Amino acid sequence: MSGKYTIAHISLGKENFEIFVKPEPALSYRLGKKVSISSILATDVVFSDAKKGLKASEEKLKKFFGTTDVQKIAEIILKKGNLHLTAEQRRRMIEEKRKQIIAFISRNCIDPRTNLPHPPLRIEQAMEQVHYSIDPFRSAEEQANEIIKALRPILPIKIEQLSVSVRVPPEYTGKVYGIIKRFGTVRREEWHPDGSYSAVIEMPAGLYGPFLEKVGEASRGRVQVEPTR
Repeated sequence: MSGKYTIAHISLGKENFEIFVKPEPALSYRLGKKVSISSILATDVVFSDAKKGLKASEEKLKKFFGTTDVQKIAEIILKKGNLHLTAEQRRRMIEEKRKQIIAFISRNCIDPRTNLPHPPLRIEQAMEQVHYSIDPFRSAEEQANEIIKALRPILPIKIEQLSVSVRVPPEYTGKVYGIIKRFGTVRREEWHPDGSYSAVIEMPAGLYGPFLEKVGEASRGRVQVEPTR
């Protein structure tokens, strides 16, 4: 295939499934925009190895996707699998994400020596020193929390902290526990006899909104969350 196309793939069990896609429509779809699957697909074929031209068997497609309909399979791959970005797409997305991260840190952090915000340029220069690898698909707020921790050894930085109480029903603890760990520091936690989980966590105040969104999505709004101060 020419350089006009890229690959989206998913691994299920020990099997690999790949499709050739048009880069820009595929990325738009992955970012939540309304794009028809037919306008994304470069070929109506599902491969086990696209670069070698090895097609996936109908038997395996039925086993892992329950169908041999290429468009339905492509929808699953694009939503749940991995999309190979072109070099230009990756550069563009990382640069945009970098700007969002710098803006977040500049808004939410101060220099404890002066109690004034750090200028964006100072934050950008410090980020270059820690060599953090920005993920173009993860939220800016979530990555900013990790970057702030990495910056502390080289940049005096303080962020307003918020203490949050969380209670998770037993059927959602598996999904929500990992989110809690990513967004904050657990100060107190308890596993209850019915399998539910409660905790008090501390997080940057600027992450509270994104945290509510993530746990709400993971639990269908069943998790109880409220600031404790």
